[in-house]
Amino acid sequence: MILAQETMGIESGMVFANPIPEEAAVPAAEMAAVIETAVREANEKGFTGARNTPYVLTAIRKQTNERSTLANKALVRSNVARATTIAVELSKLQSGTPSLTAAPTSSNFVSGIDKPSPPKQTTPASVGTVPTKVDILVAGSVALDLGCDYAPTTKSTNPSPKLETSNPAAISQSIGGVGHNVALAAHRATKSCLVRLCSLVGADAAGDTVLAALAAEGLDTSAIRQLPAPHRTAQYVAVNDALKNLVLAMADMDILSANAVPPSQWRAAVKAASPSWLVVDANWAPRDIHAWLAAGRASHAKIAYEPVSTAKSTGLFPSDTELDVFPHAAVDLASPNTYELEAMWTAARENGHLATQGWWKVVDAFGLLGARDAFVRLVGVELADAGVPVQAVQLLPYIPTVVTKLGAKGCLLTTILGRDDPRLSDPREEKYILSRSKNGNPHVGGVYMRMFPAAERVDEIVSVNGVGDTFLGVMVAGLAMGGRVEGLIGVAQEGAVLTLKSREAVSPELGSLEESLKDAVDLSRA
Repeated sequence: MILAQETMGIESGMVFANPIPEEAAVPAAEMAAVIETAVREANEKGFTGARNTPYVLTAIRKQTNERSTLANKALVRSNVARATTIAVELSKLQSGTPSLTAAPTSSNFVSGIDKPSPPKQTTPASVGTVPTKVDILVAGSVALDLGCDYAPTTKSTNPSPKLETSNPAAISQSIGGVGHNVALAAHRATKSCLVRLCSLVGADAAGDTVLAALAAEGLDTSAIRQLPAPHRTAQYVAVNDALKNLVLAMADMDILSANAVPPSQWRAAVKAASPSWLVVDANWAPRDIHAWLAAGRASHAKIAYEPVSTAKSTGLFPSDTELDVFPHAAVDLASPNTYELEAMWTAARENGHLATQGWWKVVDAFGLLGARDAFVRLVGVELADAGVPVQAVQLLPYIPTVVTKLGAKGCLLTTILGRDDPRLSDPREEKYILSRSKNGNPHVGGVYMRMFPAAERVDEIVSVNGVGDTFLGVMVAGLAMGGRVEGLIGVAQEGAVLTLKSREAVSPELGSLEESLKDAVDLSRA
Protein backbone atom coordinates (compact mmCIF):
# COMPACT_ATOMS: atom_id res chain seq x y z
CA MET A 1 0.00 0.00 0.00
CA ILE A 2 2.80 2.42 0.86
CA LEU A 3 4.62 1.70 -2.39
CA ALA A 4 1.42 2.16 -4.39
CA GLN A 5 0.72 5.45 -2.64
CA GLU A 6 4.24 6.76 -3.40
CA THR A 7 4.12 5.53 -7.00
CA MET A 8 0.80 7.28 -7.62
CA GLY A 9 1.95 10.50 -5.95
CA ILE A 10 -0.83 10.41 -3.34
CA GLU A 11 0.08 12.76 -0.48
CA SER A 12 -2.58 11.76 2.06
CA GLY A 13 -1.54 10.07 5.29
CA MET A 14 -1.84 6.41 6.22
CA VAL A 15 -2.49 4.82 9.61
CA PHE A 16 -1.55 1.24 10.55
CA ALA A 17 -3.31 -0.16 13.62
CA ASN A 18 -1.16 -2.38 15.82
CA PRO A 19 -3.01 -3.86 18.83
CA ILE A 20 -1.46 -4.38 22.24
CA PRO A 21 0.01 -7.92 22.30
CA GLU A 22 -2.61 -10.25 23.75
CA GLU A 23 -0.39 -11.56 26.55
CA ALA A 24 0.16 -8.04 27.91
CA ALA A 25 -3.30 -6.58 27.30
CA VAL A 26 -5.75 -5.74 30.08
CA PRO A 27 -9.23 -7.07 29.11
CA ALA A 28 -11.37 -4.32 27.57
CA ALA A 29 -14.25 -4.67 30.05
CA GLU A 30 -11.88 -4.49 33.02
CA MET A 31 -10.04 -1.47 31.60
CA ALA A 32 -13.31 0.37 30.86
CA ALA A 33 -14.42 -0.08 34.47
CA VAL A 34 -11.04 1.09 35.78
CA ILE A 35 -11.10 4.20 33.58
CA GLU A 36 -14.66 5.04 34.63
CA THR A 37 -13.72 4.76 38.30
CA ALA A 38 -10.56 6.87 37.87
CA VAL A 39 -12.42 9.64 36.01
CA ARG A 40 -15.21 9.71 38.61
CA GLU A 41 -12.72 9.93 41.49
CA ALA A 42 -10.85 12.77 39.78
CA ASN A 43 -14.06 14.78 39.44
CA GLU A 44 -15.13 14.08 43.01
CA LYS A 45 -11.76 15.17 44.40
CA GLY A 46 -11.60 18.34 42.33
CA PHE A 47 -8.77 17.33 39.96
CA THR A 48 -9.67 19.44 36.93
CA GLY A 49 -7.84 21.15 34.09
CA ALA A 50 -4.13 20.35 33.82
CA ARG A 51 -4.30 18.30 37.06
CA ASN A 52 -6.92 15.89 35.72
CA THR A 53 -4.87 13.72 33.34
CA PRO A 54 -1.94 13.01 35.72
CA TYR A 55 -4.38 11.94 38.45
CA VAL A 56 -6.40 9.68 36.13
CA LEU A 57 -3.28 7.97 34.72
CA THR A 58 -1.86 7.40 38.20
CA ALA A 59 -5.17 5.97 39.39
CA ILE A 60 -5.37 3.61 36.40
CA ARG A 61 -1.82 2.40 37.03
CA LYS A 62 -2.58 1.70 40.69
CA GLN A 63 -5.92 -0.01 40.06
CA THR A 64 -4.38 -2.34 37.45
CA ASN A 65 -1.32 -3.11 39.60
CA GLU A 66 1.00 -1.63 36.93
CA ARG A 67 -0.45 -3.87 34.20
CA SER A 68 -1.46 -0.80 32.18
CA THR A 69 2.17 0.37 32.18
CA LEU A 70 3.42 -3.04 31.06
CA ALA A 71 0.79 -3.03 28.30
CA ASN A 72 1.95 0.36 27.06
CA LYS A 73 5.61 -0.70 27.05
CA ALA A 74 4.73 -3.90 25.21
CA LEU A 75 2.83 -1.86 22.61
CA VAL A 76 5.82 0.43 22.05
CA ARG A 77 8.12 -2.53 21.49
CA SER A 78 5.59 -4.19 19.21
CA ASN A 79 5.31 -0.96 17.21
CA VAL A 80 9.10 -0.81 16.78
CA ALA A 81 9.22 -4.41 15.57
CA ARG A 82 6.32 -3.94 13.16
CA ALA A 83 7.65 -0.62 11.82
CA THR A 84 11.03 -2.22 11.24
CA THR A 85 9.48 -5.05 9.24
CA ILE A 86 7.44 -2.60 7.16
CA ALA A 87 10.49 -0.43 6.44
CA VAL A 88 12.62 -3.40 5.39
CA GLU A 89 9.93 -4.87 3.13
CA LEU A 90 9.28 -1.45 1.56
CA SER A 91 12.98 -1.06 0.87
CA LYS A 92 13.00 -4.48 -0.83
CA LEU A 93 10.10 -3.47 -3.06
CA GLN A 94 11.70 -0.12 -3.93
CA SER A 95 15.05 -1.68 -4.82
CA GLY A 96 13.50 -4.56 -6.71
CA THR A 97 15.90 -7.03 -5.08
CA PRO A 98 15.53 -9.44 -2.18
CA SER A 99 16.74 -8.18 1.18
CA LEU A 100 20.26 -9.15 2.22
CA THR A 101 19.30 -9.39 5.89
CA ALA A 102 16.34 -10.53 7.90
CA ALA A 103 14.23 -7.83 9.44
CA PRO A 104 15.67 -6.81 12.82
CA THR A 105 13.51 -7.31 15.88
CA SER A 106 13.64 -6.09 19.44
CA SER A 107 16.04 -8.13 21.55
CA ASN A 108 13.74 -8.39 24.57
CA PHE A 109 10.29 -8.43 23.01
CA VAL A 110 8.83 -11.71 24.24
CA SER A 111 5.15 -12.24 23.48
CA GLY A 112 4.61 -8.51 23.88
CA ILE A 113 5.79 -8.42 27.52
CA ASP A 114 8.82 -6.45 28.70
CA LYS A 115 11.04 -9.30 29.88
CA PRO A 116 14.80 -9.82 29.80
CA SER A 117 15.97 -12.23 27.14
CA PRO A 118 19.24 -14.14 26.75
CA PRO A 119 21.99 -12.41 24.73
CA LYS A 120 21.84 -12.82 20.99
CA GLN A 121 24.33 -15.27 19.55
CA THR A 122 26.48 -13.43 17.07
CA THR A 123 28.69 -15.35 14.69
CA PRO A 124 31.38 -14.41 12.20
CA ALA A 125 28.81 -14.95 9.46
CA SER A 126 26.99 -11.79 10.52
CA VAL A 127 29.64 -9.58 8.93
CA GLY A 128 31.58 -10.02 5.75
CA THR A 129 29.75 -12.94 4.13
CA VAL A 130 27.48 -10.98 1.79
CA PRO A 131 28.84 -11.68 -1.71
CA THR A 132 27.63 -8.45 -3.35
CA LYS A 133 30.52 -6.19 -4.28
CA VAL A 134 30.17 -2.44 -3.82
CA ASP A 135 31.92 0.67 -5.06
CA ILE A 136 32.17 2.38 -1.67
CA LEU A 137 32.41 0.75 1.75
CA VAL A 138 32.09 3.11 4.71
CA ALA A 139 33.34 1.80 8.06
CA GLY A 140 32.17 4.09 10.81
CA SER A 141 29.61 5.17 13.32
CA VAL A 142 25.85 5.21 13.12
CA ALA A 143 23.98 6.80 16.00
CA LEU A 144 20.58 7.86 17.21
CA ASP A 145 20.72 11.66 17.45
CA LEU A 146 18.48 13.71 19.71
CA GLY A 147 18.36 17.47 19.28
CA CYS A 148 16.88 19.49 22.15
CA ASP A 149 16.15 23.11 21.21
CA TYR A 150 15.29 25.33 24.16
CA ALA A 151 11.77 26.73 23.62
CA PRO A 152 10.86 29.16 26.40
CA THR A 153 7.12 29.54 26.92
CA THR A 154 7.45 33.27 27.57
CA LYS A 155 9.51 35.98 25.91
CA SER A 156 12.96 36.22 27.41
CA THR A 157 16.11 38.15 26.65
CA ASN A 158 18.16 35.16 27.78
CA PRO A 159 18.24 32.49 25.05
CA SER A 160 19.98 29.89 27.24
CA PRO A 161 18.17 27.13 29.13
CA LYS A 162 18.37 27.16 32.91
CA LEU A 163 20.74 24.75 34.63
CA GLU A 164 19.78 22.21 37.28
CA THR A 165 16.11 22.14 36.29
CA SER A 166 13.82 20.98 33.50
CA ASN A 167 13.37 23.28 30.50
CA PRO A 168 10.67 23.37 27.80
CA ALA A 169 12.12 22.24 24.48
CA ALA A 170 11.40 21.10 20.97
CA ILE A 171 13.03 17.67 20.71
CA SER A 172 13.77 16.00 17.39
CA GLN A 173 15.15 12.55 16.63
CA SER A 174 17.25 11.55 13.64
CA ILE A 175 19.84 9.05 12.53
CA GLY A 176 23.39 10.36 12.51
CA GLY A 177 26.96 9.28 13.04
CA VAL A 178 29.86 10.28 10.81
CA GLY A 179 30.04 6.97 8.95
CA HIS A 180 26.30 6.97 8.33
CA ASN A 181 26.34 10.55 7.09
CA VAL A 182 29.22 9.94 4.66
CA ALA A 183 27.56 6.78 3.32
CA LEU A 184 24.17 8.46 2.94
CA ALA A 185 25.71 11.47 1.16
CA ALA A 186 27.47 9.21 -1.34
CA HIS A 187 24.29 7.17 -1.78
CA ARG A 188 22.13 10.23 -2.41
CA ALA A 189 24.61 12.02 -4.67
CA THR A 190 24.63 9.38 -7.38
CA LYS A 191 22.85 6.23 -8.46
CA SER A 192 26.01 5.11 -10.27
CA CYS A 193 27.70 3.77 -7.13
CA LEU A 194 26.76 1.00 -4.74
CA VAL A 195 27.39 2.07 -1.15
CA ARG A 196 27.53 -0.12 1.95
CA LEU A 197 27.78 0.97 5.59
CA CYS A 198 29.66 -1.26 8.03
CA SER A 199 29.00 -0.45 11.67
CA LEU A 200 27.86 -1.73 15.05
CA VAL A 201 24.60 -1.23 16.93
CA GLY A 202 23.29 -2.67 20.16
CA ALA A 203 20.52 -5.22 20.53
CA ASP A 204 18.27 -2.58 22.03
CA ALA A 205 15.34 -0.37 21.04
CA ALA A 206 17.68 2.32 19.74
CA GLY A 207 19.43 -0.25 17.55
CA ASP A 208 16.14 -1.45 16.10
CA THR A 209 15.16 2.15 15.38
CA VAL A 210 18.47 2.76 13.62
CA LEU A 211 18.18 -0.36 11.45
CA ALA A 212 14.62 0.51 10.45
CA ALA A 213 15.65 4.04 9.51
CA LEU A 214 18.63 2.85 7.47
CA ALA A 215 16.42 0.47 5.54
CA ALA A 216 13.98 3.30 4.87
CA GLU A 217 16.87 5.42 3.56
CA GLY A 218 17.74 2.64 1.13
CA LEU A 219 21.20 2.02 2.58
CA ASP A 220 22.72 -1.45 2.42
CA THR A 221 22.72 -2.68 6.04
CA SER A 222 24.10 -6.17 5.40
CA ALA A 223 27.41 -5.32 7.11
CA ILE A 224 25.89 -3.80 10.24
CA ARG A 225 26.29 -6.06 13.25
CA GLN A 226 23.99 -6.04 16.27
CA LEU A 227 25.84 -6.76 19.52
CA PRO A 228 24.18 -8.04 22.72
CA ALA A 229 24.18 -6.24 26.07
CA PRO A 230 26.12 -4.63 27.65
CA HIS A 231 26.91 -2.97 24.31
CA ARG A 232 24.71 0.06 23.64
CA THR A 233 23.72 1.63 20.34
CA ALA A 234 25.62 4.88 19.87
CA GLN A 235 23.57 7.93 20.81
CA TYR A 236 24.23 11.66 20.67
CA VAL A 237 22.23 14.27 22.56
CA ALA A 238 22.64 17.96 21.75
CA VAL A 239 21.12 20.68 23.91
CA ASN A 240 20.80 23.98 22.05
CA ASP A 241 19.71 27.40 23.20
CA ALA A 242 16.78 29.28 21.70
CA LEU A 243 19.06 30.55 18.91
CA LYS A 244 20.01 26.95 17.99
CA ASN A 245 23.56 27.39 19.29
CA LEU A 246 25.03 24.37 21.03
CA VAL A 247 25.02 24.64 24.83
CA LEU A 248 25.93 21.08 25.77
CA ALA A 249 26.24 17.73 24.04
CA MET A 250 26.62 14.19 25.33
CA ALA A 251 27.92 11.38 23.13
CA ASP A 252 27.85 7.65 23.87
CA MET A 253 30.01 6.11 21.13
CA ASP A 254 31.67 3.37 23.17
CA ILE A 255 30.31 0.58 21.01
CA LEU A 256 32.82 1.38 18.26
CA SER A 257 35.81 1.87 20.54
CA ALA A 258 35.32 -1.16 22.78
CA ASN A 259 37.28 -3.63 20.60
CA ALA A 260 34.21 -5.87 20.71
CA VAL A 261 34.79 -7.49 17.32
CA PRO A 262 38.03 -9.21 16.23
CA PRO A 263 39.92 -7.55 13.34
CA SER A 264 39.38 -10.67 11.22
CA GLN A 265 35.75 -9.60 10.90
CA TRP A 266 36.74 -6.34 9.25
CA ARG A 267 39.07 -8.13 6.85
CA ALA A 268 36.17 -10.39 5.87
CA ALA A 269 33.84 -7.42 5.38
CA VAL A 270 36.29 -5.61 3.09
CA LYS A 271 37.12 -8.75 1.14
CA ALA A 272 33.43 -9.46 0.54
CA ALA A 273 32.71 -5.90 -0.57
CA SER A 274 35.87 -5.50 -2.69
CA PRO A 275 35.30 -1.71 -2.85
CA SER A 276 37.20 0.72 -5.02
CA TRP A 277 37.06 3.17 -2.07
CA LEU A 278 37.01 2.43 1.65
CA VAL A 279 36.12 5.27 4.04
CA VAL A 280 37.20 4.83 7.67
CA ASP A 281 36.01 7.23 10.35
CA ALA A 282 38.00 7.84 13.53
CA ASN A 283 35.29 6.71 15.96
CA TRP A 284 36.93 3.27 15.99
CA ALA A 285 39.61 2.40 18.52
CA PRO A 286 43.15 2.89 17.09
CA ARG A 287 43.53 -0.89 16.85
CA ASP A 288 40.44 -1.14 14.68
CA ILE A 289 41.35 1.92 12.59
CA HIS A 290 44.58 0.24 11.56
CA ALA A 291 42.84 -3.11 11.08
CA TRP A 292 40.50 -1.41 8.61
CA LEU A 293 43.41 0.28 6.83
CA ALA A 294 45.29 -3.01 6.52
CA ALA A 295 42.17 -4.75 5.22
CA GLY A 296 41.65 -2.02 2.64
CA ARG A 297 45.21 -2.26 1.41
CA ALA A 298 44.98 -6.05 1.19
CA SER A 299 41.93 -5.64 -1.06
CA HIS A 300 43.66 -2.94 -3.16
CA ALA A 301 41.09 -0.30 -2.20
CA LYS A 302 41.78 3.41 -2.08
CA ILE A 303 41.26 4.69 1.46
CA ALA A 304 39.81 7.93 2.83
CA TYR A 305 40.13 8.85 6.50
CA GLU A 306 37.53 11.04 8.21
CA PRO A 307 39.09 12.46 11.42
CA VAL A 308 35.71 13.06 13.21
CA SER A 309 37.09 15.33 15.98
CA THR A 310 40.32 16.68 17.42
CA ALA A 311 40.34 14.01 20.13
CA LYS A 312 39.60 11.07 17.85
CA SER A 313 41.61 12.18 14.81
CA THR A 314 44.84 11.18 16.55
CA GLY A 315 43.95 7.48 16.34
CA LEU A 316 45.76 7.40 13.00
CA PHE A 317 49.08 8.15 14.72
CA PRO A 318 49.44 5.94 17.82
CA SER A 319 52.79 5.69 19.56
CA ASP A 320 53.04 1.91 19.26
CA THR A 321 52.48 1.53 15.51
CA GLU A 322 55.04 1.90 12.73
CA LEU A 323 53.50 3.56 9.70
CA ASP A 324 54.33 3.13 6.02
CA VAL A 325 55.03 6.21 3.92
CA PHE A 326 54.35 7.26 0.33
CA PRO A 327 54.02 5.50 -2.09
CA HIS A 328 52.88 2.78 0.33
CA ALA A 329 50.99 5.01 2.78
CA ALA A 330 48.05 3.40 4.57
CA VAL A 331 45.73 6.32 3.74
CA ASP A 332 45.19 8.01 0.38
CA LEU A 333 42.99 10.93 1.42
CA ALA A 334 41.94 12.76 4.59
CA SER A 335 39.54 15.66 5.06
CA PRO A 336 40.26 17.38 8.40
CA ASN A 337 39.27 20.85 9.46
CA THR A 338 42.08 23.09 10.74
CA TYR A 339 41.68 21.92 14.35
CA GLU A 340 41.75 18.25 13.38
CA LEU A 341 44.73 18.88 11.10
CA GLU A 342 46.67 20.42 13.97
CA ALA A 343 45.68 17.58 16.32
CA MET A 344 46.86 14.93 13.85
CA TRP A 345 50.10 16.80 13.17
CA THR A 346 50.76 17.17 16.91
CA ALA A 347 50.11 13.46 17.54
CA ALA A 348 52.37 12.48 14.64
CA ARG A 349 55.15 14.71 15.96
CA GLU A 350 54.84 13.73 19.63
CA ASN A 351 54.72 10.01 18.79
CA GLY A 352 57.85 10.16 16.66
CA HIS A 353 56.29 9.77 13.23
CA LEU A 354 57.80 13.04 11.96
CA ALA A 355 61.31 11.91 12.78
CA THR A 356 61.62 8.56 11.02
CA GLN A 357 64.03 7.93 8.19
CA GLY A 358 61.22 6.96 5.83
CA TRP A 359 59.31 10.18 6.55
CA TRP A 360 62.43 12.30 6.05
CA LYS A 361 63.23 10.72 2.67
CA VAL A 362 59.82 11.73 1.33
CA VAL A 363 59.87 15.24 2.82
CA ASP A 364 63.41 15.83 1.57
CA ALA A 365 62.25 14.93 -1.94
CA PHE A 366 59.71 17.77 -1.82
CA GLY A 367 62.49 20.37 -2.20
CA LEU A 368 60.81 22.82 0.16
CA LEU A 369 63.70 24.90 1.48
CA GLY A 370 62.58 28.51 1.91
CA ALA A 371 58.92 27.69 1.21
CA ARG A 372 57.49 30.53 3.33
CA ASP A 373 57.06 32.88 0.35
CA ALA A 374 55.40 30.13 -1.67
CA PHE A 375 53.00 29.38 1.19
CA VAL A 376 51.99 33.03 1.44
CA ARG A 377 51.50 33.22 -2.32
CA LEU A 378 49.25 30.17 -2.39
CA VAL A 379 47.24 30.44 0.84
CA GLY A 380 47.71 33.97 2.18
CA VAL A 381 49.43 35.36 5.25
CA GLU A 382 46.74 34.34 7.77
CA LEU A 383 46.78 30.62 7.00
CA ALA A 384 50.55 30.61 6.57
CA ASP A 385 51.02 32.22 9.99
CA ALA A 386 48.61 29.68 11.50
CA GLY A 387 50.85 26.86 10.25
CA VAL A 388 48.16 25.18 8.16
CA PRO A 389 50.25 24.61 4.99
CA VAL A 390 53.27 23.39 6.97
CA GLN A 391 51.17 20.88 8.92
CA ALA A 392 49.48 19.61 5.77
CA VAL A 393 52.80 19.19 3.94
CA GLN A 394 54.45 17.38 6.85
CA LEU A 395 51.59 14.86 6.98
CA LEU A 396 51.79 14.10 3.24
CA PRO A 397 54.19 11.13 3.59
CA TYR A 398 51.43 9.37 5.58
CA ILE A 399 48.41 10.96 3.85
CA PRO A 400 49.39 11.83 0.25
CA THR A 401 46.27 13.98 -0.27
CA VAL A 402 44.99 16.29 2.46
CA VAL A 403 41.87 18.39 1.87
CA THR A 404 41.70 20.86 4.76
CA LYS A 405 38.23 22.28 5.34
CA LEU A 406 38.31 26.01 6.13
CA GLY A 407 34.62 26.69 6.73
CA ALA A 408 33.39 29.85 5.02
CA LYS A 409 36.86 30.35 3.51
CA GLY A 410 36.62 27.18 1.40
CA CYS A 411 39.24 24.46 1.53
CA LEU A 412 42.92 23.82 0.86
CA LEU A 413 44.10 20.91 -1.27
CA THR A 414 47.63 19.66 -0.59
CA THR A 415 48.85 16.58 -2.45
CA ILE A 416 51.97 14.75 -3.56
CA LEU A 417 52.55 14.65 -7.30
CA GLY A 418 54.12 11.49 -8.68
CA ARG A 419 57.10 11.63 -11.02
CA ASP A 420 54.90 11.32 -14.11
CA ASP A 421 51.94 13.40 -12.94
CA PRO A 422 50.70 15.46 -15.94
CA ARG A 423 50.13 18.50 -13.72
CA LEU A 424 53.88 18.96 -13.49
CA SER A 425 53.99 19.89 -17.18
CA ASP A 426 50.57 21.55 -17.55
CA PRO A 427 50.88 25.37 -17.87
CA ARG A 428 47.39 25.76 -16.38
CA GLU A 429 48.52 24.06 -13.18
CA GLU A 430 51.88 25.80 -12.84
CA LYS A 431 50.64 28.38 -10.32
CA TYR A 432 49.59 25.59 -7.93
CA ILE A 433 52.93 23.78 -7.96
CA LEU A 434 54.39 24.45 -4.52
CA SER A 435 57.66 22.66 -5.24
CA ARG A 436 59.38 20.21 -7.57
CA SER A 437 61.56 17.30 -6.56
CA LYS A 438 65.21 17.75 -7.47
CA ASN A 439 66.94 14.89 -5.65
CA GLY A 440 66.00 12.07 -8.01
CA ASN A 441 63.46 10.37 -5.75
CA PRO A 442 61.84 7.69 -7.95
CA HIS A 443 58.33 8.34 -6.63
CA VAL A 444 58.02 12.04 -5.74
CA GLY A 445 57.64 14.64 -8.48
CA GLY A 446 56.55 17.60 -6.37
CA VAL A 447 53.85 19.09 -4.16
CA TYR A 448 50.57 20.60 -5.39
CA MET A 449 48.79 23.16 -3.19
CA ARG A 450 45.59 24.90 -4.19
CA MET A 451 43.03 27.06 -2.39
CA PHE A 452 39.38 26.59 -3.34
CA PRO A 453 37.05 29.42 -2.28
CA ALA A 454 33.66 28.57 -0.81
CA ALA A 455 31.12 27.57 -3.43
CA GLU A 456 28.49 29.92 -2.03
CA ARG A 457 28.01 32.32 0.85
CA VAL A 458 25.16 31.06 3.02
CA ASP A 459 23.58 33.86 5.04
CA GLU A 460 20.86 31.77 6.69
CA ILE A 461 22.40 28.58 8.01
CA VAL A 462 19.84 26.04 9.20
CA SER A 463 22.32 23.54 10.68
CA VAL A 464 26.04 22.82 10.49
CA ASN A 465 25.52 19.20 11.52
CA GLY A 466 26.84 16.77 8.90
CA VAL A 467 28.25 19.43 6.56
CA GLY A 468 31.79 18.03 6.54
CA ASP A 469 30.47 14.48 6.25
CA THR A 470 28.39 15.47 3.23
CA PHE A 471 31.44 17.07 1.62
CA LEU A 472 33.46 13.86 1.94
CA GLY A 473 30.58 11.62 0.87
CA VAL A 474 29.98 13.52 -2.36
CA MET A 475 33.72 13.64 -3.08
CA VAL A 476 34.22 9.92 -2.55
CA ALA A 477 31.24 9.20 -4.80
CA GLY A 478 32.99 11.17 -7.55
CA LEU A 479 36.31 9.45 -6.87
CA ALA A 480 34.65 6.03 -7.12
CA MET A 481 33.31 7.13 -10.52
CA GLY A 482 36.85 7.88 -11.70
CA GLY A 483 37.13 11.59 -10.94
CA ARG A 484 40.10 13.48 -9.47
CA VAL A 485 40.08 15.37 -6.20
CA GLU A 486 40.76 18.84 -7.62
CA GLY A 487 37.93 18.40 -10.11
CA LEU A 488 35.44 17.26 -7.47
CA ILE A 489 35.94 19.80 -4.69
CA GLY A 490 33.52 22.29 -6.25
CA VAL A 491 30.57 19.89 -6.46
CA ALA A 492 31.42 18.48 -3.01
CA GLN A 493 31.19 22.02 -1.66
CA GLU A 494 27.81 22.42 -3.36
CA GLY A 495 26.64 19.33 -1.50
CA ALA A 496 27.87 20.79 1.77
CA VAL A 497 25.91 23.99 1.06
CA LEU A 498 22.72 21.98 0.53
CA THR A 499 23.21 20.39 3.94
CA LEU A 500 23.89 23.80 5.52
CA LYS A 501 20.41 24.78 4.34
CA SER A 502 18.78 21.56 5.59
CA ARG A 503 17.53 20.44 8.99
CA GLU A 504 18.86 16.97 8.23
CA ALA A 505 22.48 15.91 8.69
CA VAL A 506 22.56 14.99 5.00
CA SER A 507 20.41 17.02 2.65
CA PRO A 508 17.69 15.03 0.86
CA GLU A 509 18.36 17.31 -2.14
CA LEU A 510 21.79 15.83 -2.93
CA GLY A 511 20.28 13.90 -5.82
CA SER A 512 20.00 17.22 -7.65
CA LEU A 513 23.81 17.19 -7.97
CA GLU A 514 23.99 13.92 -9.89
CA GLU A 515 24.48 15.51 -13.31
CA SER A 516 26.93 18.06 -11.91
CA LEU A 517 28.88 15.23 -10.32
CA LYS A 518 29.01 13.30 -13.59
CA ASP A 519 30.19 16.43 -15.41
CA ALA A 520 32.88 17.06 -12.79
CA VAL A 521 34.09 13.48 -13.14
CA ASP A 522 34.24 13.76 -16.93
CA LEU A 523 36.07 17.10 -16.83
CA SER A 524 38.63 15.89 -14.31
CA ARG A 525 39.36 12.88 -16.51
CA ALA A 526 40.06 15.09 -19.53
